[in-house]
Amino acid sequence: MSLSSFNPPRVLVVEDNAAFLDNLRELLGDAGYLVSGANSCREAHERVQDGFDVALVDLRLPDGDGTELARELKEKVPECEVVLLTGFATLETAVAAVRAGACAYLMKPCAPNELLLTLEQTMRQVRLQAEKRELARRAQVTEKLAAVGTLTASLSHVIRNPLNAAALQLAVLERRVRRLSAEQQPALLDPLLLVRDEIRRLDHALEDFLQFARPRSFRPEPVEVVALLRRVVDFLGSQAEARRVRLELEGEESLPPLKGEEERLRQVLINLTLNALEATPEEGLVRLSAQREEDMVRLCVDDTGAGVPPELRTRVFEPFFTTKEAGSGLGLSIVHSVVSQHGGSLEVTSSPFGGARFLLRLPLVD
Repeated sequence: MSLSSFNPPRVLVVEDNAAFLDNLRELLGDAGYLVSGANSCREAHERVQDGFDVALVDLRLPDGDGTELARELKEKVPECEVVLLTGFATLETAVAAVRAGACAYLMKPCAPNELLLTLEQTMRQVRLQAEKRELARRAQVTEKLAAVGTLTASLSHVIRNPLNAAALQLAVLERRVRRLSAEQQPALLDPLLLVRDEIRRLDHALEDFLQFARPRSFRPEPVEVVALLRRVVDFLGSQAEARRVRLELEGEESLPPLKGEEERLRQVLINLTLNALEATPEEGLVRLSAQREEDMVRLCVDDTGAGVPPELRTRVFEPFFTTKEAGSGLGLSIVHSVVSQHGGSLEVTSSPFGGARFLLRLPLVD
């Protein structure tokens, strides 16, 4: 469960004492935690699907043992941490708690400051583990990018030259076919144009590889945010109309400029918006929006499509990963690379409109 400074930490409290559960809800809620409660093992298992970062689990529950529940919760949500609560602490229960994967053990009733300190330390552990997973994921992506660079050195010559030659000969052949009578042309032009389109598709896939392999210097300049979004909406307006999808823009005209390369950022937004248009059914909506967030600008591309399943959200930016039959799996990787070079971040979440939201955060001009 990834954490960010914009998401309140989530705590699941499993406690059969209703009064104590209410007290914990109020105390933790006031401290900035998002609290959900359960009064039994069965209800705790039902709450797992809602997601949580830390579970506070009573040792004695009406339908089971808190130690066993802690082990089950850790198995279902390995990235979470569990704190056990008990009014009858013994050496045996403490050892059992450690074996079950609990990171802390508190006596009831516990002082509010002790509880909050324990939770703060536990959340620090959760964040640390999340950072380790992210570093491991980035290392894996880096290895894949290195493989792309090595592969591209030979692809550039071995594939591009024959593609160019084939495209040239097809262009010559097309001109000759068009000189024939109108009756003869269709039978010859249809397969010719099909081959031409396939060669273009191969050329675009190769260009994706080349973009990864060619390091480009970064020359940032002030970029007007709303003007940038407006150009993207104007450019893709006809495609949205052809798909019968509403394409909207929402942004504050008074936003200060962001720091970046306008052409590359425009391509990033075009890529994300095209993906949103493809994912959105007829009569649906795609919206581009911008708002300030301290020293960053927050750009969102929302749609009313099917969304991105949670289990795929950490993978969509990996090189070669794609859910499209004809995709190279590099489009979103390139987008992520460009955003990272701008000192920003990119993530995919659920849209308030029901589909996917691609959320970019980019630094404003100092």
